[in-house]
Amino acid sequence: METSGFYKLSTEERMERIKKHAKLTDEEVKIITNGGSLSAERADKMIENVFGAIHLPMGVATNFKVNGKEYVVPMAIEEASVIAAASRAAKQTLPDGFKASADSPIMVGQILLVKIEDIEQAMKNLDINKKKILEIGGSFLKHVEIYGCGLKDFKAKTLDTDRGKMIVVNFFINVGDAQGANMVNSTLEGVAPSLEKIVNGTARLKIVSNLATERLANATTVWKKEVVGKQVIEAVLDGYEFAKTDIYRCSTHNKGIMNGIDAVAIAVGNDWRSVEAGAHTYAAMGKYEPLTKYYKNENGDLVGSIDIPLALATAGPAMSSNPTATIALKILGAHGSKELAMVIACVGLANNFAALSALGTVGIQSGHMKLHARSIASQAGAVGEEVDKVAEVLAKEKDFQIEYAQEVLERFRK
Repeated sequence: METSGFYKLSTEERMERIKKHAKLTDEEVKIITNGGSLSAERADKMIENVFGAIHLPMGVATNFKVNGKEYVVPMAIEEASVIAAASRAAKQTLPDGFKASADSPIMVGQILLVKIEDIEQAMKNLDINKKKILEIGGSFLKHVEIYGCGLKDFKAKTLDTDRGKMIVVNFFINVGDAQGANMVNSTLEGVAPSLEKIVNGTARLKIVSNLATERLANATTVWKKEVVGKQVIEAVLDGYEFAKTDIYRCSTHNKGIMNGIDAVAIAVGNDWRSVEAGAHTYAAMGKYEPLTKYYKNENGDLVGSIDIPLALATAGPAMSSNPTATIALKILGAHGSKELAMVIACVGLANNFAALSALGTVGIQSGHMKLHARSIASQAGAVGEEVDKVAEVLAKEKDFQIEYAQEVLERFRK
């Protein structure tokens, strides 16, 4: 898709380019441009006590090239500058772009076994009956084996708790292109009665883990010194070291990564809460650390990388019930959960680089408030070309009060 000057286009002109790029139908365009078609009736089938639906602005990040393939990345977010920052950071990686990889979609499901009289014998029984347990558990996944899903293995360990010794059995299940929670939970509940008999105990919890350590995505890229400048590279490296050694900074460092990751996950209808939980837990395995890494290569260029657990879906009831998410995925053009994970990891890395480069040089507020000024102008009543005119004055005067925006608007109209 031609992205040159994309931000200067009207919403209608942008939609026309996206329509052509993704081969959207007129009906799909209507759904997207009307802020989605999640009616109260449809929403009522998804959650409880429904009375309406909420809309978020959805834009696209441009310039993303991952493993040689170009992507237009839908992002749903209310915060100004996140999409612009991702697009700019991605552009600075061209023509090479990002390299990315993702593990097979293996999710971990846990069964907690309690009230066991003989823990040692119970552990032996689990080992002796391993083949039988895998066969029983696998029987609950027969209907999805055609999609590559299935129970791969399990491991058991003992837990010493204040309520006595317990056993947790971790099951490893390939969930294909689904997020996997329902698939995993159903399998666990199905196999639990057999485990109770084998260990002579009680199965208490049967639930998927959001720490998807078997489902990692990796992205890496190079920002060349000729493109971004030595000052930016030094600023990013200093910011990275700050995050490595100070937990207060590290929290915000990782939040900046999730700005991009969550925005894409929301746009394509994925469970961003599970992604958040998994990402921050993974960052805290041992000591809470940055999810990204940076260093200079032998040429003095900046190499950035990210490793992050991403339990994502390109198929499943949650997505198919939300037409906007289906269309956003079509625009993105990611075929399968692994490809989706790779693209989203790249977005997270791009947003982190953009934040560090801005924070370490000109500061983050300058660009952020320029974009925020457009929102203030709109709130003040500006429409059409008035929005940019009022926003320009607000940014120049560094006065972002809505009352001042109303004064500026009144002057323009007179």
